[in-house]
Amino acid sequence: MKKINYLILSYVLLICISSCSGYKPIFGSQNIEFKIIDYSIEGDKALGKNIYSKLYNSFKSNKNDPTTKSVSIFVKSSKDKKATSKNSAGKILEYRINLNTEIKVKDYVADKEILNQTFIYSSTYKVQNQYSATIKLEQQTTENLINKTYQEILIKLSQNITKK
Repeated sequence: MKKINYLILSYVLLICISSCSGYKPIFGSQNIEFKIIDYSIEGDKALGKNIYSKLYNSFKSNKNDPTTKSVSIFVKSSKDKKATSKNSAGKILEYRINLNTEIKVKDYVADKEILNQTFIYSSTYKVQNQYSATIKLEQQTTENLINKTYQEILIKLSQNITKK
């Protein structure tokens, strides 16, 4: 009886494991075949370089294929930090970070615009007891907003490719 139970359990586990074999991530760049030839960054250089490096690394695997499109990318980004709430003594309790990113992707050879869009995301964070913890939370919030922008850029690029 135990052998039959083990056999049935192993069969069920085998089916469960093999059902996940065709997994493909949503934000992967396998269907986006670009190689970045030229780029320019305006505004906040650190934010722009961070977004550009994420895009460059995601398109890096498609670089040697002769059928890939050569593109130029323009990134203009800015970050705005404002206090959203204060206590009765005037001490700031919460900040809001707004990340504004303008992206232009052009076909380098045909000089045809592939994507021209502005992404605006914001998030809030609370002031911590220690200043270093507040700075770390601000950096983490900014990184989350950059990742959200990057993922949205990949979605828009993949949508533009499938339309054409």
